[in-house]
Formats: sequence, C-alpha cells, structure tokens
Amino acid sequence: MAVKYKKRTFKKLIVRTIDSRKDVKFNRPTLRLTVLFLLVLILFSVILTRLWFVQILNTKQYDKAVNADTIRTVTVPAVRGLIYDRNGNLLVGNKVVQEVTLSRQVEKTDPQVVGRLAAILSMTPQEVLTALNNVNYSIYQPVPIKTDISVQTAALIEQDHLMLPGVKVQLSTERYYPQGDLLAQVLGYVGNITPAELKEPQYKGFSSNAQVGQAGVELTYDKQLQGTPGQIVYEVNSLNQPVKILSEKPAIPGKDIVLPIDLSLQQQAEQDLYNQIIALRNSVDPTTGIHPPAPGGAVVILDPNNGHVLAMASYPTYNPSMWVGGISQANYQAITSSANHEPLLNRAISGLYTPGSTFKLATATAALNTGLITPYTTIDDTGIFTIPQPCSGKCSFHNAGYEALGYLSLTKAIGASDDVFFYTLGYDFWVNRNKYGPTPIQNYAAQYGFGQLTGINLPYESKGRVDSPQTRLQLHNLAPSAFPHYHWYVGDNLEMAFGQGETVITPIQLADAYATLANGGTRYVPQIVADIATANGKQVQAVPNKVAATVSLPATTRSTLIQGFTNAIAQPYGTAYGIFQGFPLSSFPLAGKTGTASTNHIEPDALFVAFGPTNSPKYVVAAVVEQGGYGDLGAAPIVRNLMQYLMNNSPQPISIPTANS
Repeated sequence: MAVKYKKRTFKKLIVRTIDSRKDVKFNRPTLRLTVLFLLVLILFSVILTRLWFVQILNTKQYDKAVNADTIRTVTVPAVRGLIYDRNGNLLVGNKVVQEVTLSRQVEKTDPQVVGRLAAILSMTPQEVLTALNNVNYSIYQPVPIKTDISVQTAALIEQDHLMLPGVKVQLSTERYYPQGDLLAQVLGYVGNITPAELKEPQYKGFSSNAQVGQAGVELTYDKQLQGTPGQIVYEVNSLNQPVKILSEKPAIPGKDIVLPIDLSLQQQAEQDLYNQIIALRNSVDPTTGIHPPAPGGAVVILDPNNGHVLAMASYPTYNPSMWVGGISQANYQAITSSANHEPLLNRAISGLYTPGSTFKLATATAALNTGLITPYTTIDDTGIFTIPQPCSGKCSFHNAGYEALGYLSLTKAIGASDDVFFYTLGYDFWVNRNKYGPTPIQNYAAQYGFGQLTGINLPYESKGRVDSPQTRLQLHNLAPSAFPHYHWYVGDNLEMAFGQGETVITPIQLADAYATLANGGTRYVPQIVADIATANGKQVQAVPNKVAATVSLPATTRSTLIQGFTNAIAQPYGTAYGIFQGFPLSSFPLAGKTGTASTNHIEPDALFVAFGPTNSPKYVVAAVVEQGGYGDLGAAPIVRNLMQYLMNNSPQPISIPTANS
C-alpha cells in the first residue's frame, strides 16, 4: 500500500511539472508579439513625426524648392540716366533703335531659321549662332541678334515672318553720344559687365548682360546712372520653357548727371589744342631746327573759386560711340595702338610731364615764406651758376638761352623765367638745410598739390611725384636699371628748384596749383560733376565743393608772386610777352608762366598756365603740348585764344534740365 501511495504521489508530481512547462511554452509567443507590437508602434511614431515635420513645420521650405523648379526670375535693366553740360546741352543720351531677337527654344525645334535670318541680316549662320549662344542673356527671353537695323530690314523680316518663327523686331535703347569725339575721355563709355565686375559688391544682383560704365563719368557715376533694375517672374514647364508671366516689377530709370563743363568752351578748347598741334607739326622749331612731333597734349580750364572744371581736353581722342554694341577688333586696335599715341588716355589727369619753370611757383613761395629771400632781394645773373668747390660731376648750370640778365629781383626772375636765380635758391636751401629743413621746396609743392592726387572724381588719375632724396631712393628700389643714381647731391637740389629732375606732374595738378594762388590759398578738389537730378529736373544732390588743402599766402607773398607772373605776360622781358601782344590786358589783366621741360626726346614739352583777370580771378587755363618746343611758342597760343574766348563768352550759371527742355 505504501508503495502504491508513493507511485501516485510521484505521478501527480510529474503531471504538475508537465502542466507547469505547458504554461511556460504558452507564454513565450505572447512576449514576442508584445515586443513586435512595441517596435511597430515606435516605427509608426517615427514615420508620423517625420510626416508632421515635413508637412507642417517645413512646409515653406519645400514649397520654395518646388516653386524653384517651376519659377524663373529675369532681371530687366533700367534705362540709363543722361549726362548734360552746365547749360542743359545733352552730352550722353539713349537712342531708341530696332533690334532683331531670336528664341532659343524655336531655334532648337526649327534650326533652319538661322540660315534664313542670317541672309536677311547680311550675317553668316555662324555669326547668328554665336549671338544666340551668348551666355550673358537669359534663356527665358529672346536673344538680340542684331541691333539698330534699318527700316528696310525690319520690313523684310515682317514680310517673311511665317518663314522666321521665333524672330521678332522690337524697340530697344542704346547709348548715344551726340557730340561725337568731344569730351570722349571725360565722358567715358559703357560695355558689358565683366565676370570680375560681377563679383564686386557694387554690382551685386546685376545680370550677366548688364551694361556698366567702363571709363570716365560713365564709370565713376555708374551707380547713379544705372537706376534700379526691374524683374519679370516666369512660370516654366518641365522643358524649362516659359509658359506665362506671374509678375512684373518695372525698372526705375537712372539719375541724370550735370557737369560744370561749358559745351561751347569745350569745343573751343579742343579746337584750339588740335589747331596748335597741327601748326607745330608744320613748323620748324627755331631752337632745335626740327619739326616738333607734338604727338599729343591737354588743356584744363578751372574756376579757381570752387574747383569746377569748365573744360577738359585731351588729344588725340576717339569717338565713344564705337563701344556701343561691342567694339570691333579693328577699332580696338586703332585706339590702343602706340602708333596712334593712346587716344584712350586722358592726358589732362593721367599724362605725366616734367613741369619745367611752371614749378617755380613752389620754389618762390617757399623762399618768401621761409624768409630765405624778401621781395627786394636781388641776385646777379651772370648767365651761369657754378657750385662752389668741392664739387664733382655737373657743377655748372646755365640759363636755357645762355643769356645773362644781371641783377634781378624775384618778380623779374619769374617774369623772365630766369634759371640762375632759381639755381641760387635751390643751392641756398640745400646748404642751409639745418635752418630750413631738408625739403622746404618739396613741402610747399605738396601744399600746392604737385605730386598729389587732386581727388577729381574721374578714374585713373596719376599721382605724379616731386623729386627728393626719398623719391630717388624709392624709384631706385622699384626699378634699379631705370633709376641707377639714387644718391642726392646739391646739383639735384638745383634742378629740382626749377622743375627738372625726376619731378612729374599732371595738367590738372598744374591748373589746380595756380588756381590756389589765384584765389588766395585755397586748393579745391577739381569737380567734374555739379548736380545729380531726376529726369523731371528735380535735384537729388548738389555735389559740394571740397577743400583739399590750404597754402599760407600772406599778402606780401601773394602780391609778389602775382606781380612776377603778371610780368611774364605784360613786360617786354616776359617770356610770353610776344604771344600776348594785342590782347586787351588793360581790361582783362592776366598772370601766367611758361614752362619748357627737357625730356628724353630732342624736342622739349611745352607748358603754359595763366589766370585772370588778376584783380578778381575767374578762370585758370593750363595747356601742355608733348614735344611742342618752348612754352611760349608751343603752349601759350592755346591759352591766349581761350582767355580771349572767355573774356567774351563767360559761362552761365549751372541749370538742371528737365525731360521737356
């Protein structure tokens, strides 16, 4: 019995154990399902969160991306502002022309249109394709193939329009220079924006086919002349072809520019400069015995009371219209060839010339203001100045004409352009440099603006330089072979004192320096623009007068200097006396100075500058003729003619034109 009982107990135990294991096997699938459910729930949560982020939070970003695939914005250039002279005469305008355009999309579907259009336009098919593939133009607009076509050509295109799909004749504008080559270097020109310019901050947002100023006023006032571009927003299809216009923003025309230039005076200046150059080429210099080559020259006329540029001429010149629509290779070679004497160069602000005796203004001012001499100091001109021993190298210096003028004061020395007098000043300053400093002449030259940028708002102005020990060393370091002699000797101080050596200046500096003397000591920044206005004549900005520096000119100093420069014209011993014979000096007195500058050529450069009327100066006229000979015969006749013109034709006050004027 006991055994049976045990067996039953054992069987129950086995059964219970088996039942327990059955429970374990039953719960494992449940656990797996639970884990799987949780994973699916998490996955769906992530997906839902991402959908919420995309569709709710990031809607604007994705809308923008979608729209970027279907919307294109094209920049529309503004009409460029106009440029006028002080009297409202148009100097630069915009001309309405007819241009032929071709659709790139149509050309792809009907390439034969290229040959047909080329025949009508007298172009080759390759020329048409080259114009069509110009990357400067948007692919969403018809591309200009030829501009300024004739009425007959436009009629032919209209007549054959069924055979010319995608071809249109439309009105456009292009830059117009009604005065031809007059004022070319001052006005400048426009051209297609370059890849380098597109990267500059001032051209941010400009299209690749934008026209921008490349020289002259067109460049320096490009921002004002440009205006504000407009925009056209297109919807395009899957082939990137425009299907409709979504919006248009009109362009705002550029501002108009008013120059203080007097057009009639400018015409006179350019004509007188040209006539004198031609006359010199056809004459014989009595000193050198050769025909002066006179390859070029410049004239500057300033109002000494505010710095306004009344005229600025540079010869040779060019017609800026040749740049319109792109300059041809032949024209470009013609205006950049050295054989044609660099017509693009504005010699008035960029030409560098040894000043010769015109520099004596700085030396004389330094001598009077420092007390080296008085107005009554006399020096005996024996015709030659010899540096006392010990001296090596060049020790003797003579007058340009080998003349001996005897005892003379500063006023007569200026009038007669006596070199020995100024050699003496250069020597005395050097040997007494412990008292007067090492560079007294150079210091006053800088105050007058010699060797300094005038600040005129035109591109590519040259700075020039005034000779000095520091200048010689700098030149040697820059170009040792060209400037091997960098030491400074007493003879260098003598040459510097009368405007030779390594001193070079620009015509605008020369005019500005003498304008400073004329007005009593205020050196103005020359102004090439007077006003900026809208097309309806509303003044936007009057360009203010700017003072660059002042020169201390006590009454005694100024009166002595003016008397000396007056003597150069009015006294029989004056270097310009013969040229001004018959000029009404009694009613319109003038003061001036000749300059004859030795160069590397046989014929020297000719310079002359004058201001008047001396009792109340209104005009300063400076003229330079390259290799034109002596200043009296080479340059003074230009200044005389222009002073005669100004005496009878005083410029009128500046007026701002309107669209209807």
